[in-house]
Amino acid sequence: MDRFSLEGKVIVVTGAAGILGSRFCDALIEYGAQVIGLDSNSQALTELTKRQLSMRLTTYCVDIRDREALRLVHDAVFEQFGRIDGLLNNAATKSENFFEPFETFPLEDWDHVMSVNLQGAFVCCQEFGGRMALQGYGSIVNVLSIYGIVAPDQRIYEGSEYLGRAINTPAVYSASKAGLWGLTSYLSSYWGSRHVRVNALTPGGIQSGQNQVFVDRYSQRVPFGCMGQADDLVGALIYLLSDAAGYVTGQNIVVDGGLTVW
Repeated sequence: MDRFSLEGKVIVVTGAAGILGSRFCDALIEYGAQVIGLDSNSQALTELTKRQLSMRLTTYCVDIRDREALRLVHDAVFEQFGRIDGLLNNAATKSENFFEPFETFPLEDWDHVMSVNLQGAFVCCQEFGGRMALQGYGSIVNVLSIYGIVAPDQRIYEGSEYLGRAINTPAVYSASKAGLWGLTSYLSSYWGSRHVRVNALTPGGIQSGQNQVFVDRYSQRVPFGCMGQADDLVGALIYLLSDAAGYVTGQNIVVDGGLTVW
């Protein structure tokens, strides 16, 4: 038997229509999973559905912070498939003032980012992870960031842009991802006796619209000498959600071309 196969597994993916989420959905379907894609962006979700055209993909436009809405999704999924095998907490957001300097970063923006990146994952773990605990099996993968485990090098941001907008990595992003690692560790212990595995997948910088100034400066910080691509994350993701990782919990797989070793 192929222990890396996801054939027949029902896997919930948050942030399913984003840059990483859409690639993750494609990969999970390719490996045989029945994917339940959640996203708050209805237009992007429609585009994902039209592009994928697979009976293995079911989508819901939902705010993952809304416990009642998630419960309705949970009930619908369980009624249709009878179980939930995996949860990929991939959703993240940028607020209106996301790239404001630390000294003037609005509290409202802090609260908004935290509510999606951390609170949303917490609610999803309660709702779908709770089902796995009742089943006595399941796998949760939380998508972190290298900037949840190391600090960003501020020197790379002068003149750097993303889709034409000046960028940095704000404190709220680092804090939200560090908090998600804390939740990962906690739940791996909390649900260990129920055989619910809880792990993290930490991407390095993924090339997705940054200007050449940023790409060059970032790449100089990476032993591999380049930014990552969404495809680089797929192998680790499939492993963590598959039976091949059946005795793996509480771990963080960092896919960053070596950046965090320096």
